[in-house]
Amino acid sequence: MPIVISESEGLRLMQFGTPWCQGAMRLNAPDRLELEYAVRMSAWLLLREPAGHLVTLGLGAASLTKFAYRVLGMETTAVEIDEEVIDACRRHFLLPPDGDGLQVVHADAAGFMARAHGFDVIQVDAYDALVEKPALDTAPFYADCRRALSEGGTVCVNLVGRALDVRASVARIRDGLQPRAVWQFPPTEAGNVVVIAHCGAVPDEAVLAGRASDIEWHWDLPAREWLAMVRRSPG
Repeated sequence: MPIVISESEGLRLMQFGTPWCQGAMRLNAPDRLELEYAVRMSAWLLLREPAGHLVTLGLGAASLTKFAYRVLGMETTAVEIDEEVIDACRRHFLLPPDGDGLQVVHADAAGFMARAHGFDVIQVDAYDALVEKPALDTAPFYADCRRALSEGGTVCVNLVGRALDVRASVARIRDGLQPRAVWQFPPTEAGNVVVIAHCGAVPDEAVLAGRASDIEWHWDLPAREWLAMVRRSPG
């Protein structure tokens, strides 16, 4: 599918020739998270400090990668199977060149994760151009993510697609990751369901509330709203 770049009211969009939006960037705030699901993907900040190594599987318009690298200051890796998407992010979405803590890998994410290790946060945001279902939604893939996590790591998954079965996907996440806690957000207006699977100790309610206030102060993210809307359950 061809990559289509468009602009409207100060917002630059990436699409693959369908109505589905693959990513967005505000021209006067290029590092800000614009899409609702991308904002919710950052709810892992409630569970752990923004330190260590983060990997995003599926580059999109590079919003999650830029936010982790430029705003949070983390060591950041992105894995993208389509070289044209990487090129579009560099030309149109201000994705920095590799180096100084940033690496963009042109590879199949499933194969990459089968060999990977030492990630503290894994963000899974991969689906095909037609957005039928998530591209990496299998229990063996999530088991590879579990092996690639550092102690107490966290996996964030964007579930979206016409053929999506959220309950079955969450069951596969639980089966593969064996997390200590699973947080599931309600669908966004566009239909994205964000799931956070945490493999470390879960902070108590007082700590979560304090972190929510800090997140809103430092990064202007709706962290208290996250706590109010997310459905939390043990792994």
